[in-house]
Amino acid sequence: MNLHEYQAKEILSGFGVRIQRGVVAATADEAVKAAEKLTQDTGTQWYVVKAQIHAGGRGKGGGVKLAKNLDQVKEISSQIIGMNLVTPQTPKEGKKVHQVLIAEDVFYPGETEPKEFYMSVLLNRAKGKNMIMYSTEGGMDIETVAEKTPHLIFTEEIDPELGLLPFQARNVAFNLGLEGEAFKEMVKFVTALYKAYISSDASLFEINPVLKTSDNKILAVDAKVTIDDNALYRHKDYAELRDTREERPIEVEAKAAGLNYVDLDGNVGCMVNGAGLAMATMDLIKQAGGEPANFLDVGGTADAARVETAFRIILKDPNVKAILVNIFGGIVRCDRVAQGIVDAYKNMGADIKVPIIVRLQGTNAEIAKELIDKSGLAVHSAIQFQEAADKVKEVLK
Repeated sequence: MNLHEYQAKEILSGFGVRIQRGVVAATADEAVKAAEKLTQDTGTQWYVVKAQIHAGGRGKGGGVKLAKNLDQVKEISSQIIGMNLVTPQTPKEGKKVHQVLIAEDVFYPGETEPKEFYMSVLLNRAKGKNMIMYSTEGGMDIETVAEKTPHLIFTEEIDPELGLLPFQARNVAFNLGLEGEAFKEMVKFVTALYKAYISSDASLFEINPVLKTSDNKILAVDAKVTIDDNALYRHKDYAELRDTREERPIEVEAKAAGLNYVDLDGNVGCMVNGAGLAMATMDLIKQAGGEPANFLDVGGTADAARVETAFRIILKDPNVKAILVNIFGGIVRCDRVAQGIVDAYKNMGADIKVPIIVRLQGTNAEIAKELIDKSGLAVHSAIQFQEAADKVKEVLK
């Protein structure tokens, strides 16, 4: 589950991570009041107006602007709120901005020059360890840094049983070229950041930039946080932060129905049970000359109601030219799935206008094939993987 910047910063602040403070607003008038409150709380006279969407690169699309007075806060906020913000990480049509974050100016003059860094905490799956990745090149796309100046990217791999050790936090501060008070502040920042990552069951914390201010404070100017959905039962308060307006409506509908669904750009809809089988099915479709239109895992049950819901969600995609149902009957019996498909097909009637290929393997697979073949419906049955691939290729001609 992705969070907005203001939500991510609230979590960080709760674990002692210093942040660029701000107040969220949904209208231009609210933005002015937010700026007034920010001045009262922090003393700032300039304000950064930031669009709140689940995508990076907001500044490049005009979603982050500096306001030097309250009139500019109102003018800029009215321009950003309601706009479709297009960034390198949004769909072509962009994402609608529903709210902005009015943040304090942290690039004030002082005894030293401000300096921006990049930092993220994530899981290194290859090594089974958490990892802090950081760079002196803050404010830039980390992909660009990795491509052009890979020597400027550093990592600290952390054993999950030992946790972040003090020398590792010091390594980060040293490699970033800090000294004195800024060095001590960075050690505190890294330690608190890692604690926040572990305690919140996050899969990603990305801070870009981490700022060393002119008076040697270290703080998070931006924050991108992804929480592991599987851990939300332990964080009821985080679950309430979910903003479905930022997600594709079809994926929101599927989640509400208890289906694991990811929308893709292909022409063959998929309905399977089990993530591994889903990935294999997507490979099967590509080998047959098609492109998967979705990832849809119905889980261990596939009764008529669940199958019908899955069909209706798949068919909302106008690009779908065929549907491949690929079920392995281990826990669930194939004949029960087949009966569910037949019942759902009959119930939907004319709503199904594309060919359906059904491959059932496992318990009672032969009975399932017979049920489908004798149903009189326009459903192509298969038992072998290659047979299903051939039928997909045939219907796409």
